[in-house]
Amino acid sequence: MAIEARFTGARVLHPSGWQDAPLTIRDGWIDDGPAAREIDLAGYDILPGIVDPHGDGFERHMAPRRGALREREAGVVATAAELAANGITTGVLAQFWSWEGGMRGPEFAQEVFAAVSAARPSLPIDLKLQMRLETHDLDTHARAEEAIDTWHIGYVVFNDHLPHARLAEGRRPPRLTGQALKSGRNPEDHLALLMGLQARTAEVPAAMDALCARLSARGILLGSHDDHTLEDRATWRARGARISEFPETEDAAREARDAAEPVILGAPNVVRGASHAGNASALDLIAAGLCTALASDYHYPAPARAARRCVELGLLDWPAAWALVSSGPAELLGLTDRGTFDAGKRADLIVVERASHRIAATISAGHIACLTGRVAERFFAA
Repeated sequence: MAIEARFTGARVLHPSGWQDAPLTIRDGWIDDGPAAREIDLAGYDILPGIVDPHGDGFERHMAPRRGALREREAGVVATAAELAANGITTGVLAQFWSWEGGMRGPEFAQEVFAAVSAARPSLPIDLKLQMRLETHDLDTHARAEEAIDTWHIGYVVFNDHLPHARLAEGRRPPRLTGQALKSGRNPEDHLALLMGLQARTAEVPAAMDALCARLSARGILLGSHDDHTLEDRATWRARGARISEFPETEDAAREARDAAEPVILGAPNVVRGASHAGNASALDLIAAGLCTALASDYHYPAPARAARRCVELGLLDWPAAWALVSSGPAELLGLTDRGTFDAGKRADLIVVERASHRIAATISAGHIACLTGRVAERFFAA
């Protein structure tokens, strides 16, 4: 049962800035009227729940030890709890469908999709699925489409992780042995697979054109991952893949934003101050106005920390910084019922202890998803 409460004493973040007016939630929605119960949250801030458009930090919960322990449904429950503890009320799980095998292979993907679908009704937050589809894995694309239909996956992003330069030269890619072992193949078989995929490169553009057309016709949201050049972004735009995830260069990000297309950047990139892979700095792209949303990527605490970092560095004020982790990602995902505290929207919110910046409570659709520390005494006070 959703809680009904009128929160008083806290600062509440709206698009216009911080306000001291009370915030009411009723029946799982933001309400503009009174409530039967008041909860004093003096010393705390209330912000819209975080919408995470891309995260793969769930893998360690689903397969805690590769080859030794498989905890699919329990892993989904643990993932949802971690998301809630970090203020994420809507989380998109970005699952690979790739020739890379192991936790990135189609078999593992099917297990993840099934586990999320089974656990979803009992979870404290809203979990959604994204398929990260490898462009050159042509022989599995028909199965991928079936999985998209079976598990009602509404978001597909295209990757290309083949080391093309090395393969074109007939040379062994770096880290081949480690990648082969992760996939469950011996290194020679893995290299043969890569060479076979590389040999079919000429088939890929037409296959992508046709696949994107079919998925677009079903109303599926499409995006590209790691755009490097203007031409990369233009190519995917022509196919209907209008979201640019983690563009590697300012040119690619600017090409997307000039066309009014969403750009998703990694929150860990903001927190650490640079890309761990040597790509464009998310801080620089944000400063240039080239970011629509921040994603957890591989670390669920990162979105909240990244938004605060943008404020601390003077790049953005609080409404603009928080929009990158709330209303911005909600809009690009087509979730018009969340992201701000307008009356009639979902009661998705987090309560942050102002002095420590710690997330003390997370409420999703009016239900308590996480409650910790001294703020719990206020919720349960007579």
